[in-house]
Amino acid sequence: MRTRAPRDLATLPFAHRLNPFTGEIERSGTYEWLHFEGRTFDDAEGSSSLFSESAFSSVTFNRGRFRRSRFDDVWLHTVRMVGTNLAETTWLDSECTASIFAGAEVHGAEMRRTVFHQCKFDSANLRAATLKDVTFVDCLLRDVDFSGATLNGVCFPGSALDGARFDKATLTAVDLREATTLRIASGTGSLSGATISTTQLFDLAPLLAQHVGFTVKDD
Repeated sequence: MRTRAPRDLATLPFAHRLNPFTGEIERSGTYEWLHFEGRTFDDAEGSSSLFSESAFSSVTFNRGRFRRSRFDDVWLHTVRMVGTNLAETTWLDSECTASIFAGAEVHGAEMRRTVFHQCKFDSANLRAATLKDVTFVDCLLRDVDFSGATLNGVCFPGSALDGARFDKATLTAVDLREATTLRIASGTGSLSGATISTTQLFDLAPLLAQHVGFTVKDD
């Protein structure tokens, strides 16, 4: 599968419009053509805000709330979100590289045409999220919860899914073949609609047998 290489800041179509952000993030704010760089935000309250054609580089968000915020054509590089509330956020045409989402609450979020490169998702909650045409390239997704989520046209080239949960999730045209690791903690029965490799099928055989109720014996 061919995936687009990560873009540099200077190559962004809106790079020439960016201005340094020097203030504080506020609730229901509008942030357009801004470059957030080298900042640490503790307990920021940015719920219901709009971030459009903006860039984040080397930024840390410790906790904080961005519930129902919208990220349109946003570029993130080496961003850390630790325990950040991103519930019901909307992500469109965005790109995130070499970033960390640790314990982030992303449930009910909507992501479309968004790419993650070399990112780490650790215990992230994506319950009931909607992902359409989203790509995870060379990412680590550890203990990520997709329960009740809808995934359509999602792929994971070079990525490791370790302990993923898919309980009551709906998968359509999801390509798992290029995932380097595929360990499902629960929700094996929801993998209908996903494409896996022969090797992955053998790895998942015990879970699939358990789900169907097979007893496997050789004697």
